[in-house]
Amino acid sequence: MIARQLSSFLKNAHLSKKFPVRNYAQVLAGDILNKKIPISNFEKDKYINYKRIQDNLTTVKKRLDRPLTLSEKILYSHLDDPHGQDIKRGVSYLRLRPDRVACQDATAQMALLQFMSAGMPEVAVPTTVHCDHLIEAQIGGEKDLDRAIKLNKEVYDFLASASAKYNIGFWRPGSGIIHQIILENYAFPGGLMIGTDSHTPNAGGLGMVAIGVGGADAVDVMADIPWELKCPNVIGVKLTGSISGWTAPKDVILKVAGILTVKGGTGAIVEYFGPGVESLSCTGMATICNMGAEIGATTSLFPSNKRMVDFLRATKREEIASFSESFAHNLRADEGAQYDQLIEINLSELEPHINGPFTPDLATPISKFKDEVVKNDWPAELKVGLIGSCTNSSYEDMSRAASLAKQAIDHGIKAKSTFTITPGSEQIRATIARDGQEKVLKDVGGIVLANACGPCIGQWDRQDVKKGEKNSIITSYNRNFTGRNDANPATHAFVASPDIVTAFVFAGDLRFNPLTDTLIDANGKPFKFTGPTGDALPVKGYDPGQDTYKEPPADRSSVKVEVDPKSNRLQLLQPFSKWNGKDFEEFPILIKVKGKCTTDHISMAGPWLKFRGHLDNISNNMLIGAINAENNTANSVKNIFTGEYDAVPNVARDYKSKNTPWVVIGDDNYGEGSSREHAALEVRHLGGAAVIVKSFARIHETNLKKQGLLPLTFANPSDYDKIDPLDKVSIVGLTTFAPGKPLTLRVHKKTGETVDITVKHTFNENQIEWFKAGSALNRMAEKHQN
Repeated sequence: MIARQLSSFLKNAHLSKKFPVRNYAQVLAGDILNKKIPISNFEKDKYINYKRIQDNLTTVKKRLDRPLTLSEKILYSHLDDPHGQDIKRGVSYLRLRPDRVACQDATAQMALLQFMSAGMPEVAVPTTVHCDHLIEAQIGGEKDLDRAIKLNKEVYDFLASASAKYNIGFWRPGSGIIHQIILENYAFPGGLMIGTDSHTPNAGGLGMVAIGVGGADAVDVMADIPWELKCPNVIGVKLTGSISGWTAPKDVILKVAGILTVKGGTGAIVEYFGPGVESLSCTGMATICNMGAEIGATTSLFPSNKRMVDFLRATKREEIASFSESFAHNLRADEGAQYDQLIEINLSELEPHINGPFTPDLATPISKFKDEVVKNDWPAELKVGLIGSCTNSSYEDMSRAASLAKQAIDHGIKAKSTFTITPGSEQIRATIARDGQEKVLKDVGGIVLANACGPCIGQWDRQDVKKGEKNSIITSYNRNFTGRNDANPATHAFVASPDIVTAFVFAGDLRFNPLTDTLIDANGKPFKFTGPTGDALPVKGYDPGQDTYKEPPADRSSVKVEVDPKSNRLQLLQPFSKWNGKDFEEFPILIKVKGKCTTDHISMAGPWLKFRGHLDNISNNMLIGAINAENNTANSVKNIFTGEYDAVPNVARDYKSKNTPWVVIGDDNYGEGSSREHAALEVRHLGGAAVIVKSFARIHETNLKKQGLLPLTFANPSDYDKIDPLDKVSIVGLTTFAPGKPLTLRVHKKTGETVDITVKHTFNENQIEWFKAGSALNRMAEKHQN
């Protein structure tokens, strides 16, 4: 209504010279933006600050004097100093003020332990903790949840009490997956959020710049310190045509992953736009943004549109929906905005895709998938199909899958493969139970798991195959690295839309193409699936299900957070030692890593998740999945003191006991995957000093810096080959360490010869202070004391 009033006034303003149009527009806009709209239904005393966004944008636009992309608008409008901030894509370090922080239970433990060390009375921005990672899929939803609550009681009690103490919203076990809870309750167009999970970009489906970070970054924001981010480049993806039939939003990101690869989005935000956006549901856009983590992107997002407004209203956020509509001009890219790279996808021509195995960027259109299965000798029998996860567990996803299951029921057949279903939230579970989709999926043999991450992150007590047995599974998840889902390196994991996964479980064979092939029904007659259908939003509205939210108390003075010194799950942190002011001299190489080394290789999840709050215990998994270039073996490195081969953590502990710091040499895109900062913390805790690689994934490089480590890259990637795993190395130039100034890696050969190699870094002045202080947390404590 306000927009119509403004439009009408502008059309007729020329009739009177008493009221300059620009002034009236500014006053009217100011009135709108000064409204106090709560940031969520759970935080009535915190408000969306579109006024700050508008004011900051006005300042930045005057300075830059060019059209801005949507991601630039949102990022620059959250600058701590819009007047003085240097702004250059791919170069500047932006100092930002996010609107909120989100933590999942596995990462929240370390984040809260670090926050406690900072000595702050409460968090400075709205913050939530979500219990979703520690629930293992074993039997089925309720029993698995009950078991997890008993096994993890100590951790849940710690998280609940710390949340209560520091004014943090707490979502109990069973609430759902962090990213779905955020989308349903907290995300809003134009906002900036950081989350301690790599799939935080899911909120981009609601027009929010949402970025995955390590716990130390979250602590900065919770402690009211500006958060640093290297100014991203912007990759534009123009969507034309209209999505329909078997093609799902998941296929957009599967296609993009095939184009950009697992590192093609590094250092960039992926921004979708174009007429094709209108054919995507809000949760479909969230799916695309979620899996953008698999191309290394800083985040992904969509412009504000009617589908987002509809979703906000469906999730009882009417005021935010109307507020965002009034601010729509700042929730899309400016006309003429320039992208660093542009991709165009015609949705009308896009085929369903299946990506994998072993990497999420091996993209194959379904029309060619059968041939690839045969050619590559992938196991054709499909053992398990799994739908759900934070990527694909919306009402629409479940409805479309159920529409295919209903066709199977009508033809008298059940799933041939094991079939699991993971609702994304308690709200989704309750709604599909009410509307009948859950019953249909169960009737064909489906097993409904708890509202949690489960097999997607390796929390799966899989019993149908032995470890090392070659087999195939297909999921609607986001990540399919070797051993990711079930810890079996021989499992061939493929990624597709829930529609394709559901159709495949009835064939039990990867050579089946549901678009063209037939199955045999109970009467021996052939039938072919018709395309899946489903409502984007429930016609009857969402059923909230059980109340699983715990609000922090008004009076927190009596709340105690206790950590048992004898606990094997939780451990208070001790500060890391400061830099001694000298160059590193002849440090041994703990391991020279060969090939892909994700955060799963560096710090495995699965059964290790239970130690996420105990740094010393979880350090026993450090780099046990990485392949040693010396012997092509995982978790076997030579101890320079004993001459014997041992597990990587054991050798590291021996070096640490002898006060001998060490380094890691690594390959390309080192540390891709999860945001887990344990992959950096463990290296620092066990005596690591530097990680030198061909290239880094963004989050891991930052995590290493935060813990006082030196992440360095070869100026010439081929120099990786000049280093033998049994060499020693010095790092020269640290006494004059400065931004943009390369360092020298001096390699000491067993022959006595030395080889000097130039290595680069991306430290700015502030980050160099982290290194000198021993960690970012140490530096924070220094400032707090001063």
